[in-house]
Amino acid sequence: MRLLIIALFSITFASCQQDFGKLKIIASLPDSFTEISGIELMTGDNNLLWMITDGGNAASVYTYNIQKKKIGAEYKINKATNIDWEDLTSDSNGNLYIGDFGNNKSKREDLKIYKINNIKNAKPDQNATSEINFTLSDQTEFPPKKKNLNYDIEAFFHANNNLYLFTRNRSKDFDGTTKMYKLPATPGTHVAELVASYKTCNDNKECQITGAAYHKQSKTIALLSYNKIWIIKDFKQDNYLSGNIKEIELGHKSQKESITFKNETTLYFADERNGPDGGNLYEFDFTNEF
Repeated sequence: MRLLIIALFSITFASCQQDFGKLKIIASLPDSFTEISGIELMTGDNNLLWMITDGGNAASVYTYNIQKKKIGAEYKINKATNIDWEDLTSDSNGNLYIGDFGNNKSKREDLKIYKINNIKNAKPDQNATSEINFTLSDQTEFPPKKKNLNYDIEAFFHANNNLYLFTRNRSKDFDGTTKMYKLPATPGTHVAELVASYKTCNDNKECQITGAAYHKQSKTIALLSYNKIWIIKDFKQDNYLSGNIKEIELGHKSQKESITFKNETTLYFADERNGPDGGNLYEFDFTNEF
């Protein structure tokens, strides 16, 4: 009987083990982050992640202590609505940017980015918030025809006083094209200029861009899909999509929409919870992929 119990326990334990491919699981995130859509490790931070959740949730930014695996403060963003918050980025001055630009059907005409000034020194209920409202230079129909549904933005990063936005292509005849726009990182109303595009791969379940991150010191970009990343290096000035691009299979597929750099060769990912799967924080070192 004892041997039978041990055998059954071993089978049950083995069946509970999940294969995370090349990813190292860091933590299972709290239930309040079922729909996590953006994470950011700001300059000078080692263990403090900033996090947001998807549209329809609270208009708040949260801190998460990686070492303690614990939620910290909640920053309720003044006069903001979480229509479809999709990504986070920051600049070297401690300002945080929230992308309220999710646009699944490419019909929104109220795209915006919230800028929270010096959030580390702000009080959770008293933060100086301004808005960057924008349109896309090449969109004239709201919504466009189904073959042209490539105006949903779910990824961006800050560099050189600008914001660089990437589309999640939802076109009927998907060919992997993500478009990159350039937008001034200053409050006001602007036009985001289309500056480049890149074809990832042609499977719409694996090749849609859902997150982006930029490591300023090493000048390395990472674009994310549900099971891949694209590492971009050796670009000139801000012609980012002209650099050397390496596609890396993660060996693990889930609803990953959040990415940030831990250091120049290591990334953090988070995925949304779908039933018993997901809702985790992961780490991935891509050093050996080159």
